[in-house]
Amino acid sequence: MDIAVWIVTGIVALILGGAGASKLVQTKEKILENPKMGWANDFSQPAIRLIGLAEVAGALGLVLPWAFDVLPVLTPIAGYCLAALMVGAAVVHIRRKEYDGLPVVFLLVAAPLFVAVARTVAL
Repeated sequence: MDIAVWIVTGIVALILGGAGASKLVQTKEKILENPKMGWANDFSQPAIRLIGLAEVAGALGLVLPWAFDVLPVLTPIAGYCLAALMVGAAVVHIRRKEYDGLPVVFLLVAAPLFVAVARTVAL
């Protein structure tokens, strides 16, 4: 089971860490060049950067505390927080009637939630 949790952890960390990093370094205009990123119209540049920071921090929090056994309780907290962040993303997409990307968003709710629950049980 631990191997499965690490695999899911790594995948989630790579996806959300990468997505967050791109939000941190790209301008809103550059983000909006991608037709699937229309949600950015609803947010200011600082808000987009804050979302990116939350994703990067969550990705790091999902991996590092458990890997180095330093405050491992932070790993499930990061998982729950990432799941909540992605619920917010789902709400934004539903409000904008952008249903085609929802399966991926729901997967990105379930995966960090799986990690959080598995790590909570292991504490």
